[in-house]
Amino acid sequence: MKLEILNHTVDDIKFGDKLSYDSGVLTINKNELEGFALQQEHITECKIYIAKPGDEIRMCPVKEAVEPRVKPGRDGSFPGYTGKPENCGSGILHALKKCSVIAVGKHWGGFQDGIIDMSGPGAELTYFSKLNNIVFVLDTDEEDEKQKQQKRNSAIRKTIHKLAEFVASATEDTISSDVETYDLPPITKRSQKTGDLPSAALVLQTQTQMEEDGYNTMLYGWDMNHILPTFIHPNEIFDGAVVSGSFMPCSSKWSTYDYQNAPVIKELYRAHGVSINFLGVILTNLNVAFEQKRRSALYVANLAKSLGADCAIVAEEGYGNPDADFVECIKELETKCIKTVGLTNECNGRDGTSQPLMTLDESLDAIVSCGNVSEIIELGPMGTVLGDLDSLARDGLSGGWEDDEILGPSVRSDGSIIMENNSMFCGDQVLGWADKTVTEF
Repeated sequence: MKLEILNHTVDDIKFGDKLSYDSGVLTINKNELEGFALQQEHITECKIYIAKPGDEIRMCPVKEAVEPRVKPGRDGSFPGYTGKPENCGSGILHALKKCSVIAVGKHWGGFQDGIIDMSGPGAELTYFSKLNNIVFVLDTDEEDEKQKQQKRNSAIRKTIHKLAEFVASATEDTISSDVETYDLPPITKRSQKTGDLPSAALVLQTQTQMEEDGYNTMLYGWDMNHILPTFIHPNEIFDGAVVSGSFMPCSSKWSTYDYQNAPVIKELYRAHGVSINFLGVILTNLNVAFEQKRRSALYVANLAKSLGADCAIVAEEGYGNPDADFVECIKELETKCIKTVGLTNECNGRDGTSQPLMTLDESLDAIVSCGNVSEIIELGPMGTVLGDLDSLARDGLSGGWEDDEILGPSVRSDGSIIMENNSMFCGDQVLGWADKTVTEF
């Protein structure tokens, strides 16, 4: 299966009369995009902003980020979600690089929403500060959700994916010399040289704990709470088969942008045929009941063994309850003599001394940590706030609080904030962006 991604680097974004891309400059028509957003179901308000690296901009509550991509001739960049179900993973795909489309709530936030700073110390804690961003501040008529801490954000999430497709259409007829080619043959059709290398599988534990539809990560538009572990080609993930959900403390979340660009998959591709035989990806869910966790762990291990895996990487989206899935999965893989490395963050408490994972096991002897979700962060005021900063304290964002007898409120009167790392949008970057880790004493 061969996928070619034609990269169109965005060095600058500006407002203009017509959507276009030329020589690194993306021009967008503000009225056109706002009008498109307002045509989507439940969207009542939309304002567009441009946020570039170094700008004195803070966004909150951030709900989703998507890289603008378009597949000529296909009904939607995200089959089964923004278009009819179609095959992913082969053909030509256009992508706007160094650019993302970001959804911010105008007012109401929730447990799964977070913060992005485009400059200052906070910018070092999220990958999206490095990108040229088109920011859509949106509101909806979903009155039933406004007071809920855990929000589906369904209308905003689908709208932002459609807006990303719309923006990417500027490149549909553009030629690029920057082409990424991902070509991974069927497992049984590989050369003897590759077949003799250690075989490796990647296990992605996506956030799917809500039994009610609308919150979870989706595969071809299907709620992944309802699947058993599934083996797929990595190109399908790059090509829009997986869409981020709306359930997870924000620093632990994998946005759709993360799936589209997953560095850990790209690194496995680079090693394929050199030091490993990259088999592909096993997508699995995170569950609530222990019986469900065991079922998925057993299924993952059997899949990996049947594929001939000698080694595996298990990446966990989230922490706390999902730690049990993470540990069970690694235990079962190791039981089948599959050497396994885990990628995760930790919940060490505000002082860093608590047990890092909710449950532990001796088989977890190779873990890559992406930092502590509970670490306290203090950030000064920012010149411009997009959205509603008060939501950090008011609406139950996972890293904020209304008041604390020692630390005071998360949002201070001068616009400065104090919070746990939990609220930094996709800040732990378990899929491979992270340069954070823990220090061993």
